[in-house]
Amino acid sequence: MDEVLKRQDSGDLKRRLRGRDLVGFGIGIIIGTGIFTLAGVEAKTHAGPAVTLSFVLGAVVAGLAALCYAELASSVPTAGSAYTYAFATLGEIFAWIIGWDLLLEFALGAAVVARGWSGYLANLLGLSPDWFGEDAKVNVGAVAIIAVLTVVAVLGIKESAWLTNLLVCVKVAVCVLVLAVGLFFVKGSNLTPFIPTAKPPEGGSSVLEQPIVQAALGLEQSVYGIAGMITAAAVVFFAYTGFEALANLGEETMNPKKDLRVGILGALAVCAVLYIGVSIVLTGMIPFTDIDTGAPLADAFDKVGQHWVGALISLGAVTGLTSVMMVELVTIGRIGYAMGRDGLLPKKLGTAHPKWGTPHRMTIGGAALIAVLAAFIPISELADMVSIGALSAMIIVAVAVPVLRRRRPDLDRPFTVPFSPVLPIVAAVACFYLMLNLNVLTWIRFAVWLALGLVIYFTYGRRHSRFAPENAEKAGIAESGETDVSPKTTE
Repeated sequence: MDEVLKRQDSGDLKRRLRGRDLVGFGIGIIIGTGIFTLAGVEAKTHAGPAVTLSFVLGAVVAGLAALCYAELASSVPTAGSAYTYAFATLGEIFAWIIGWDLLLEFALGAAVVARGWSGYLANLLGLSPDWFGEDAKVNVGAVAIIAVLTVVAVLGIKESAWLTNLLVCVKVAVCVLVLAVGLFFVKGSNLTPFIPTAKPPEGGSSVLEQPIVQAALGLEQSVYGIAGMITAAAVVFFAYTGFEALANLGEETMNPKKDLRVGILGALAVCAVLYIGVSIVLTGMIPFTDIDTGAPLADAFDKVGQHWVGALISLGAVTGLTSVMMVELVTIGRIGYAMGRDGLLPKKLGTAHPKWGTPHRMTIGGAALIAVLAAFIPISELADMVSIGALSAMIIVAVAVPVLRRRRPDLDRPFTVPFSPVLPIVAAVACFYLMLNLNVLTWIRFAVWLALGLVIYFTYGRRHSRFAPENAEKAGIAESGETDVSPKTTE
């Protein structure tokens, strides 16, 4: 549908971002929970030292998906990212599903990170657990940080970029410190065997907690070994989610054809190197069975007598998680803006503030939902849903590359995925395989979320869509014909 591509640049959002801003945003959202928490949790529960290979596998799959994102983002720079790509290639209902998935990914991810931020702040400053951390009945710390960052996100994209880049500098410096100091305490004995022998989980577990691929094949559930490493890869993929958020900033990028691919691929490369390095240091400093799942890095340095490093890591965690929330709030606003502009959500959500040039209504509405979740619900067990939502979106993006090439061979593509359609197909299959290594309960929750989304689509979105026959006729949208899809360059 050519008209979908035509609407990519309404002129409401302001072009103020450069490539370096996008790299900062990317690192800002990617480096966070994965490096400060998930590396230790998955090393202890699923993979042992082989969690490093889990991060490598996750980086490879994310890299394949990133190539697909880079082609579509540079060719169709728009606020909707995978949502718009699905709309233009597979149709409205697929676009709704992927947009609904992305809202799940970023909203739930922001709520999880907000609660984690509150806990780290309590440890750093000795604050009351009655108001901060997982044991709080009402997590005031999580609500407060969401409120502050929402103000920044609404005031302007450049202000959001400035704050994000500042926080990124702090947490990258902390990661470099971890590598520089931690290497002196790495012991070969802690890394042997690198892939621990597979064994049944301690205390057993229900079939709902078993990876769906094991349950489907009737295999005995196990941890460690190759299967444990792959399961950990599916979970730590959460650590790489977020690079796709950059594709939502296409209408606010000064030179999207160049800067989007630089931002997406550059941010992912930097973060993959840091993840792999930190996971080697962590599992080399102490036996993986002794890793603390609450604050793995800080605890590891405490155990080798480097308490000052542990304190700096807590500071880095607070700043790192702050930047993750910042970018997730920005992204939720842009996805809802695109869906509201198309009528699938209330049209008021698809408008930008006349002065600040940001989708203020969707940003504030999304932040309110995140704050409620972060305040009352201990949702750490739902972190897998962030991965399954992201992986499903990446499958749609991979499929969209060859479909859009077939439908619009004339489209200007500053960056192209090599070996298409083979590489996009490999990317889609790899993402689906990682999804199969998430547990049965995660799939059930994901199915419920999709069912709820379809109910909303068929009762509201389908009738109010600007592309519904009656609405399209009123708006004068052509049913067929070529349309110029080149973005306008507004300042």
